Amino acid sequence: MNVLVEGPGDAPVLLLVHGFGGSLRSFDPVARLLSDRFRIVRADLRGHGRTGGHSGLDARSQARTLADSIGDLSGVTAVGHSFGADVVLELAAQTDAVSRTVLIGQAPDYRHATFPPGHGLLAAPGVSPVLRSLAGAPVTTWALRRTAWHRLRTDFAATSPAMARVVLTERRKLLAERPLDEQLRDLGLPTLVILGSRDRLYDSAATATRYAAAGARVHVLPGAGHSPFASHPARVAGLLAEWAAVRTE
Repeated sequence: MNVLVEGPGDAPVLLLVHGFGGSLRSFDPVARLLSDRFRIVRADLRGHGRTGGHSGLDARSQARTLADSIGDLSGVTAVGHSFGADVVLELAAQTDAVSRTVLIGQAPDYRHATFPPGHGLLAAPGVSPVLRSLAGAPVTTWALRRTAWHRLRTDFAATSPAMARVVLTERRKLLAERPLDEQLRDLGLPTLVILGSRDRLYDSAATATRYAAAGARVHVLPGAGHSPFASHPARVAGLLAEWAAVRTE
């Protein structure tokens, strides 16, 4: 697993875990703001970025690989965006390294999801490989090289086609059986949830209500979408710094 570690060795540890189709570079804006005060640990999940691979892609397997990769860290504040939220909760269940968690832009399940029409086609045989090939094509690279879409294109091109089925099909069933709010309630760890008021994938109001009922502290950022750390990096960095600094009694 490709891991990037930045910041003082004796500082509190922030583990930043990206979502489906992302990479450790997804958190660049936030890492730049926090690496002077925190030990920032980031990793490309399996099937993503420089880690690659086409197996062991589900959240539980990802957490096992991640646990092996981060070594003997302790007192970790584990931050997960979207699918990464599943991974950090699994990591917290599998190891004592995690002392608190942060979930960003992720609902407990797909009950209130508003995915774009036809999104399920990504999981259809042959579709995801074609889209991945198009994302990596020279003409696409050239056309998007100076736009905000460049990082998204690069990350998607490196994502295993098998991830689409894991996230869009298998994950839907797993979360229906055991939603994330139920998981964090069972873990009993302090949890912060950061949502965007304009998230087009999940209803932020319904999501906030469910997580608050499970005992999480919830912040809904006005004007932010599904990835608030990209649009509001300073605000998210401030919330993470405050949350990671709180001592667990």
